[in-house]
Amino acid sequence: MDLQITNYNNRFQIKGTLNKLNLKTFNAHFSNIFDKLDDILLDIESVESIDRAGVMALARLHNESITKSKRLSIVGLGCKDLYDHFKTQENTIVAA
Repeated sequence: MDLQITNYNNRFQIKGTLNKLNLKTFNAHFSNIFDKLDDILLDIESVESIDRAGVMALARLHNESITKSKRLSIVGLGCKDLYDHFKTQENTIVAA
């Protein structure tokens, strides 16, 4: 499944596959997002698979939120790969 991003207010739902092939879409959607919003929520419940490039894109978004003193919440069970990456770091990821 291709990457689909939908949003309502500050909640963004990510569906499908997040990988190096569709990273341009993800990056374009979230480019300068913290210049517009102070608080965003990413719902990754419907992410079917994610590769290293996708994990790194989420990590960059997280780092940007810290740098700009904004709030990023990631919710949903999503892919185990994502949690394995962040499990070893002291980051604020909320699993619901």
